[in-house]
Order: sequence, then structure tokens, then C-alpha cells
Amino acid sequence: MKRKRYTEDQIIQVLKEAENGIAASELCRKYGVSDATIYNWKSKYGGMGASDLRRLKTLEEENRKLKTIVAEQALDIQCLKGVLAKNS
Repeated sequence: MKRKRYTEDQIIQVLKEAENGIAASELCRKYGVSDATIYNWKSKYGGMGASDLRRLKTLEEENRKLKTIVAEQALDIQCLKGVLAKNS
């Protein structure tokens, strides 16, 4: 997996510079990223602050844990149904 070059906090700082009127092409040269990267960052992190980003990361982690719990429960149910079917 490719290592990320910029942290989310750094990305938000770049986007704040873009909101302050600096052209995307100028930001691309300054930070060594492509125009597409800047626009992808805008679509993902646009309008977010540092506190919003922390909240998003917390929610993503909680969602990951809940998905794991649901998957484990589904496996347990499937195993129990298999055992009951064999006993019947």
C-alpha cells in the first residue's frame, strides 16, 4: 500500500490556502501534487476544520468496530444454524 505523503491536518491547511484565493496550480507547484489531487482533497475534506476531521476519524473507527461485531455475530448465527440443522 502506498504511503500517504501528507497528513489530514496538512491537507486541511493546503485547502485553507486555496480558500484564501491561492490558485490551485500554484498550490500544486508549492506542495508537489497534481491538480487532480487538490480537487480530490477538496471533495473529501472541503469545508472541514481540524475538529471536524478528528470527529470524522472517531466515527470511522467506531464504524469499523461495529462492522466487525456484526460480521462476528453473523458467523455465530450461521454456525448455530448449521449445528441445529445437523441435529434435526
